[in-house]
Amino acid sequence: MDKKAISSIKEQRDIGFEAFGELMSTDDKELLECLRNTARDVADDVYGKKVYIRGLIEISNYCRNDCLYCGIRRSNCNVDRYRLSREQILGCCNAGYELGFRTFVMQGGEDVKFNDDLICSIIDAAKKKHPDCAITLSLGEKSRDSYKRFFDAGADRYLLRHETADKLHYEKLHPNDMSFDNRMRCLYDLKEIGYQVGCGFMVGSPYQTVEHLYKDIQFIKDFKPHMVGIGPFISHKDTPFSDKASGTMDATLRLLSIIRLIHPNVLLPATTALGTIHPKGREMGILAGANVVMPNLSPENVRDKYMLYDNKISTGEEAAECLGSLKERMNSIGYEIVEDRGDYKS
Repeated sequence: MDKKAISSIKEQRDIGFEAFGELMSTDDKELLECLRNTARDVADDVYGKKVYIRGLIEISNYCRNDCLYCGIRRSNCNVDRYRLSREQILGCCNAGYELGFRTFVMQGGEDVKFNDDLICSIIDAAKKKHPDCAITLSLGEKSRDSYKRFFDAGADRYLLRHETADKLHYEKLHPNDMSFDNRMRCLYDLKEIGYQVGCGFMVGSPYQTVEHLYKDIQFIKDFKPHMVGIGPFISHKDTPFSDKASGTMDATLRLLSIIRLIHPNVLLPATTALGTIHPKGREMGILAGANVVMPNLSPENVRDKYMLYDNKISTGEEAAECLGSLKERMNSIGYEIVEDRGDYKS
């Protein structure tokens, strides 16, 4: 493969399996630099030198599911469980607004105590107080009717990682009471309702092959989500995958660049997991084609309780209060954090 092949991927917004495999395995530093730089140029053409911030509010670490990779799975008895009150969540939004956030991401396990009425009440109150802000939900699998209620209440976006586009691989990562077909149903329902929709997957998850990753890339190309969240798999000590090797930053950066080339307008976060495995992970993600960061707005006393994986950064510069430091870090690589909803550009 040469640099012309990367230009071809950019022009066609597609990549063949052979080329994909080569980009994921090559040791050619010049080729990888070309991949990153081309992806960065594509992102700059669409969004300029802007990095969008999302205020992450982790509303509950209760979850009815038992995903084999997740630290807050229902059978983990070592979790210090919590759920935020409606007033606490709205307080996080108010604090975030003062700091300059114009998107709030309400994320949590599939907690049955957060019923549709309560979620709609929180969305409605947040939108009335901050009508210039976007509300993003990341609350797992729901019925179409529930998704429609949230949308009608004012939710703008929904994040639901598909985790893998291969059904057999999905079944190796999840218990028998979870369904690949239902996960896909949810994503298509969300898009049809009118949300800006985010999907995504773990890089280096157990049993993952290059064929699985290629299916993920093709799914993204065909589904055309508004957002894609990817990050390296990091094991958690209290899960069945505690002894599995973590994914790598190198593979994650390559995939960020490839996703940017095949889907130029996508909103692409440099995730907390990327920042967890390398102190400069977020900056490197931005330079590989990402354009979103998600500092934590959750109350400080619960940040270390939402542990999906071991050693997740929960204090310090990923915290919303340290936005000034994050701005400096982005400025140091030529990018500017902006006070903006940061909507998808079609």
